[in-house]
Amino acid sequence: MEHHIDFEPVGRRGHCPADQTLLDCARDLGVDLVNLCGGAGSCGRCKVQLLAGTASELNSVERTTLSSDEIAEGYRLACQAYPLSDARVRVPPDSLTTPQRTQVDGLEVRVRPEPPVRAFRVRLEPPSLEDLRADAERLLAALEDQHDVAGCTIDLAVLRDLSPQLRERSWEVGLMVRDKEIVGLTAWPSRPLGLAVDLGTTKIAAYLVDLESGETLASRGIMNPQIAYGEDLIARIERVMTTPAEADRMQALVVDALNEAAASLCAEVDAAPAEIVEAVLVGNTAMHHLFLRLPVEQLALSPYVPAVGAALDVKARQLGLCIAPGAYVHLLPNIAGFVGADHVAMLLATELRDAEGVVLALDIGTNTEVCLFNHGKMTSVSCASGPAFEGAHITHGMRAANGSIENVRLVGDRIEFKTIGDDPPVGLCGSGILDALDQLYQAGVLDSKGRMGDHPRVRATDGSREFVLVSEEEQAGRPAITITQKDVRELQLAKGAIHTGIQVLLETNGLSEDDIDQVIIAGAFGTYIDVSSAMGIGMLPRLPLERFRQVGNAAGTGARLALVSLSKRAEAQAIAGQVGYVELATAPSFMQIFAQSMYLG
Repeated sequence: MEHHIDFEPVGRRGHCPADQTLLDCARDLGVDLVNLCGGAGSCGRCKVQLLAGTASELNSVERTTLSSDEIAEGYRLACQAYPLSDARVRVPPDSLTTPQRTQVDGLEVRVRPEPPVRAFRVRLEPPSLEDLRADAERLLAALEDQHDVAGCTIDLAVLRDLSPQLRERSWEVGLMVRDKEIVGLTAWPSRPLGLAVDLGTTKIAAYLVDLESGETLASRGIMNPQIAYGEDLIARIERVMTTPAEADRMQALVVDALNEAAASLCAEVDAAPAEIVEAVLVGNTAMHHLFLRLPVEQLALSPYVPAVGAALDVKARQLGLCIAPGAYVHLLPNIAGFVGADHVAMLLATELRDAEGVVLALDIGTNTEVCLFNHGKMTSVSCASGPAFEGAHITHGMRAANGSIENVRLVGDRIEFKTIGDDPPVGLCGSGILDALDQLYQAGVLDSKGRMGDHPRVRATDGSREFVLVSEEEQAGRPAITITQKDVRELQLAKGAIHTGIQVLLETNGLSEDDIDQVIIAGAFGTYIDVSSAMGIGMLPRLPLERFRQVGNAAGTGARLALVSLSKRAEAQAIAGQVGYVELATAPSFMQIFAQSMYLG
């Protein structure tokens, strides 16, 4: 049985099965509702208003989350409500995801192009009654005669289009050859294009690259649509374990997003996706496995091992990517269950393998990877920092979008802040959250244990304390923007996890913070943070500012390097083999270090 659901004001409408929640229906119809908890009801962000029709009775989760006024006005949590009839549903602006700031910029590392795919111009003599060779044999012979490239095979998808293409192009074509295989056939002149992708838990960065010159022609950042299935990796893995069919849907979401990104990037340079003859994709191990539809259950169970660690080459069409018919996707190697190819790409881009002294490299995100380079020895650890610094589980947290507070200063009783786009404030993004926590600690509003004390801007609400950053009066009657005591605890967990990872690596190597010569900070969140604030709360080592280097999306840079250089691919494989992995929870002093790391400052 199905019901017709109309989502207003976004103008999306369609049929929803009776056994499917309004959130699932919204996903199917392309309505992007904010949903940080993966449908558990705990985040309370997917509020919708039932304007017409009926739905399942309010459950205990909704009665706890929604106010009495909201209930009276017909508000529901989309993840908890099931339609019982045709319905008209209003989606409030706060429940819709907004355009997010995504980080695509990173290191500019020059490398001599050594692409896996080469382009050759080939001219053929047309067949005649005196020369009845098949089109494929004629093409291969011409390639050998004109370019001394012998022993090639032709991808089946290319072969299917070969005969008409030769005749349409008057027997002059461009051949894209990858390791003795013809993976593409184009008009001449043509240029081989490549697609590099950093597939993050929260964000995706895509780059269109000229394989022959190594130049990045266009780039684009988008949100990972899998967020609708859970903010963090564990939520997505649990979703797949509970409902295996969801793995297909999650993979399809990413593929659709990548196909759309590829088409948009190509349009910027007057090219077609069929001209993309090679792709490189990096991501953490869970994202890698979900993209390939590999099993992920073992990633959530001790001893947390990946299904595969080695680099892979997979036909793009097998994954659903709409690029050149015979193109491959190259995936860099994984190191461990929660240290994946994106970490390898970051190490490749930052050239950590060739560093001197002691260097700490962090890629801060929902899952933070940390590597310590100690005079030639590399040791890495994964920290479950969680999505707090992405705004999740924070009362007024949000991702970096227009109107989010990104910088905060407390001057006496007065708050100074800056929002993205200089728009009116609607919430706090990661850098603003970090600043606020540091400012409250430095001003004595928070003690070292994170307890909130007295201040003119501190008030009690529902039995808990909160610090008012922007009051209702300053918001012209809209809800205030605050930092609550619960928010502080969430942030302590996030910063404590990162600090613990750093300290465990130092202890494993017999070093102290003072021994660190340089700290490299990568990742979208790491790009925008105030390093002084991160040091102030005790997340990063207290070192002179000149020892810190913020490098943007280094994983994306590493993906681009591997896209244009076979030597860099080999180097990535070598890096993965050289990095020693430490399972955080097995460190002898883990609990003691984590307990200490929870303290501010």
